[in-house]
Amino acid sequence: MAERQLNHYGVFAFTEEYWEQDRSKRHDFLQRMVEEAQSLGERMYTYTVFPARPEADFILWSAVLAEQSEVASRFFLRYAKVTAGWREFVQPVNTLWGFTRPSVYAPGKSEQELSPFDDTRKPYLIVYPFAKTSDWYLMSKDARQGMMNEHIKVGRQYPEITQLLLYSTGLQDQEFVVVYETDNLPQFSELVSALRSTEARRYTLRDTPIYTAMYQPMEEFLQTWG
Repeated sequence: MAERQLNHYGVFAFTEEYWEQDRSKRHDFLQRMVEEAQSLGERMYTYTVFPARPEADFILWSAVLAEQSEVASRFFLRYAKVTAGWREFVQPVNTLWGFTRPSVYAPGKSEQELSPFDDTRKPYLIVYPFAKTSDWYLMSKDARQGMMNEHIKVGRQYPEITQLLLYSTGLQDQEFVVVYETDNLPQFSELVSALRSTEARRYTLRDTPIYTAMYQPMEEFLQTWG
């Protein structure tokens, strides 16, 4: 991944006030919201969450190139300003975000690398926070590399599933945000089961909440929620 990216996943729920509006007013608000959301990043995608989780309705995935340090500040301030105008009808549930950087365990570009700048999206998005235990970081680099080699080998057995790893150490409560795209949810569940059987699993501190979401282009999103 040649250039540093900032990827942000805003998880939202519609308010009771939204559902009290008639259909035309809901559609008008949604149209405005989605149009304004397009300005949040260089790429922005809409995903429906409910009924995969009960407390959230949708995710906005925004991405910007972030080689310059001031990019993050501009992004966050604009995000706050734009979404402030939605608060009557939409409330934030969670935010997950982080930066890309080269992997210390698998250098070089992977064929399974997920990029927001590739405009072809798969039907399903899975995103969750991830934190390792203190013992993981107190081990030698060679010991960690050995366990990660096993982890990487398992992932390569599922070449259709693509992944984006974001680094958020010291920026959010977790150290990473893990993002997957897939065409097949049962197959993804098999991958996770296999990964949880590897030695590195002993050193997982937290990997919830997991958000499973369905990609919807703008018109489909409007039809679903308007």
